[in-house]
Amino acid sequence: MSDFPATTTLALRLEDYVLEVKLNRPEVANAMNLPMWRELQEAFEWADESSDVRVVVLSGEGKHFCAGIDLAMFGNIQVDHEDPSLASEKFVRHLRGLQRNLQSLRKCRKPVLAALHGACVGGAIDMICYTDMRYCAAGTTFCVKEIDIGIVADVGTLQNLPALMPEGLVRELAFTGRTMDAEEATQSGFVTRLYADREALMAGVLGIARELASKAPLALRGTKQVLNYTRDHTVEDGLEYVAIWNASMMSKVEVQEAMTAKLEKRSPKFMD
Repeated sequence: MSDFPATTTLALRLEDYVLEVKLNRPEVANAMNLPMWRELQEAFEWADESSDVRVVVLSGEGKHFCAGIDLAMFGNIQVDHEDPSLASEKFVRHLRGLQRNLQSLRKCRKPVLAALHGACVGGAIDMICYTDMRYCAAGTTFCVKEIDIGIVADVGTLQNLPALMPEGLVRELAFTGRTMDAEEATQSGFVTRLYADREALMAGVLGIARELASKAPLALRGTKQVLNYTRDHTVEDGLEYVAIWNASMMSKVEVQEAMTAKLEKRSPKFMD
């Protein structure tokens, strides 16, 4: 579409309310250079605002989903300043910017589904931790690699993984830097479903995305928002939040259309 954000590292495709966001640097295994970090935020903020998007599918071109941060970025990590404290402050600001780039996936009000294949390493783990569901093809591998290059994972992995799989496993992966295969990732709950190959993966995930896109849009967005809120709050806080949400945001128009479509045995048609 003409109003897509301009991207050089991502390929965007929109059909039937499903936006496909593909990492598009296959020649370097979709390594995350600085433009990719920025364009991810731009793409997901656009998806959040666009009424033409109800669900997002994130995937990668080429043989691998993502090899993590582009090593060329490490040359820009050290921020020089004659005052070491000011240099540290500048580095923190730089890092917070990268964190915001990936947090845009979680802040996007639309469900985000990750379709993973090949290698998923380092910064790629940070990225997919912010998605709502993760699916993968057989042979996919996952690695929290930061420990092996002497740094602490700092853009989401250590904060999100403990809510997505057993904490002991998270610590083992983070401390050792070992590779987790697709079967273990599925058994641990990190991956929702394992597909036989990449073709089956994309067909399956896009099918799920289209099913979600057929649901009441406001209810779909509200469900994500309530789930996100509840994960970080007590059960009591979550119950209060959803009560206020439904009291103020539940759409009588969507409810009526959903119920009428069921009675008439047809697919519902929702506004957005």
